[in-house]
Amino acid sequence: MQTIKIKSLCRAATQRWRSEGEIIAFVPTMGNLHDGHLKLIDVARQHASKVIVSIFVNPTQFGIGEDIDSYPRTFDRDCNLLAECEVDLLFAPSTEEIYNNGEVLTRVEVPGLSNILCGEFRPTHFVGVTTIVAKLFNIVQPDIAVFGEKDFQQLFLIRKMVNDLDFPIKVLNVPTVRESDGLAMSSRNSYLDASQRQQAAYLHQCLVSVVDKIITGERDFKSLEENAVKMLENKGFLPDYVSIRRVSDLQPASQEDKELVVLSAVKLAGTRLIDNMTIELSGTIKTY
Repeated sequence: MQTIKIKSLCRAATQRWRSEGEIIAFVPTMGNLHDGHLKLIDVARQHASKVIVSIFVNPTQFGIGEDIDSYPRTFDRDCNLLAECEVDLLFAPSTEEIYNNGEVLTRVEVPGLSNILCGEFRPTHFVGVTTIVAKLFNIVQPDIAVFGEKDFQQLFLIRKMVNDLDFPIKVLNVPTVRESDGLAMSSRNSYLDASQRQQAAYLHQCLVSVVDKIITGERDFKSLEENAVKMLENKGFLPDYVSIRRVSDLQPASQEDKELVVLSAVKLAGTRLIDNMTIELSGTIKTY
């Protein structure tokens, strides 16, 4: 596995591969890799002849008082995992390399979608996400990019950005990888102690309860959302939201909509957790 830290060298490597007829898949990460990341890499390998992974803890997607300083960094371990997965290239730039030794004045934003749901509570987060993903796409220039469905709003925004800005990239989505008790895998799960970790699994159970009620005919979505928030509060969570939305545009769902997503973000002992489930009202449930 090659490890490259310089933008120009990364671009040169991918240009050489492309000239040789290789198909390039890209998996952007912030490191501290877990089985969810490894699943993304596995899917990337199925669709491409060369796989690139980036590790970069992006400061512009962290707000004031958030956990950028404590975000888990396990670079040596991550490198070993990526080598075992036969990743072809690891792009691991410094902040100075990515942001040209200074503040980036140009921003990439998806108006109207960046400030809802998680964006309401993290108002600068998604602008940071779409900006860094756009930069990484321009550096790596992949044919395929692979993202997890756990970050449902992020995935939606990246698809919208790719479409609106005509990136010649196919975005693949991969179902959420969960622990045996249903908790969505996340690097931030490592913040939880044993008791909190056990408690965290209730978030998924709560969403399953909401989905079950919708499947059995409940259509008072506001009441379902409010009751779910109370359920989470009673279990010791501090919910930011539980929201039932249309899959197609992330707008509030109506009784006539058939493809829905139930999303939630909560804090547990200061750790922010997100999860979601989608529903196709023909009767098929697809869990994320």
